[in-house]
Amino acid sequence: MHVHATHTDGEAKFWLEPKIELALNQGLSQKQINEALALVHAHHEEIAHAWRIRFGD
Repeated sequence: MHVHATHTDGEAKFWLEPKIELALNQGLSQKQINEALALVHAHHEEIAHAWRIRFGD
């Protein structure tokens, strides 16, 4: 399970399980990664729920 964070500067991919962690960074600054990571942590349950609806368990 993963989520992508996109920005005009680039894109990042974060794994959601077994723990939240950066999987890929293409062009984002460390500050942008940290901001995206904070959002992923804050909305983890919503993201995981949407993933399961879209892709199944």
